Amino acid sequence: MSTRCPAPCTCASTFSSLPEFYKERLLALRDSRITGDGVLIIKAQQYRTQEQNRADALARLTELIITAGKTEKKCCPTKPNFGSKTRRLEGKARRSTVKAGRGKVEF
Repeated sequence: MSTRCPAPCTCASTFSSLPEFYKERLLALRDSRITGDGVLIIKAQQYRTQEQNRADALARLTELIITAGKTEKKCCPTKPNFGSKTRRLEGKARRSTVKAGRGKVEF
């Protein structure tokens, strides 16, 4: 008796209740469980009963959908603080005096 629960599901038909955004993100994941024609295969054989394996497959499917729906937070550029500005300008002034002193000395 086999307790393994293979759960193949097509992204187009099974996920009809999902918004189009989630479907596109699932197909764009480039996961090895998604075949070329858009079939997602989740194999569950960890437990001894088929009910537990089916529940495990559904849990992993929901986890995959949640990760597909997450978007990265946009980074906003920060401005340099006052101390870093003054250190930069002091360093430039120091280099300027060093370079100005390299010229010919006239008596």
